[in-house]
Amino acid sequence: TVAAAGPAGGPRELAAAYAEAARCLRAMRVLGRAGEGACVDELGFLGVVLGNAQDVDGFVSATLGPLLRYDERRGTHLVRTLSAYFGAGGSLIRAKDELHVHVNTVVQRLDRIQVLLGRDWNEPGRALELQLALRLHLLGGGREG
Repeated sequence: TVAAAGPAGGPRELAAAYAEAARCLRAMRVLGRAGEGACVDELGFLGVVLGNAQDVDGFVSATLGPLLRYDERRGTHLVRTLSAYFGAGGSLIRAKDELHVHVNTVVQRLDRIQVLLGRDWNEPGRALELQLALRLHLLGGGREG
């Protein structure tokens, strides 16, 4: 199992990079990723928490980027739909009420979200990352779309 951090220039930065790599290594062990290699950037939201740089914007962009770009280019509301869907506990009916659209519109938007994010977007680990990214996006002043 290999964990990486850096680059580092000088003793202080080297010590910080070593500490970051050690945190990454512990996280990889907890995640059952023995025998693999990674840096904090490859650990999703855990990388944001564990990393020295705490690149929140990078995490949000990496996680929600396809939806944010799609919404920006097309004037759609996929980010808002995803937020409403998660906020409704996965209920299409409650999400459509929140969005004031027909349930078929919610289904069509979720289908588009799946195309853009991949089939695993609603699996527990990935859904957690998406929900965290949505909240960080809103905290950072981002629009819901």
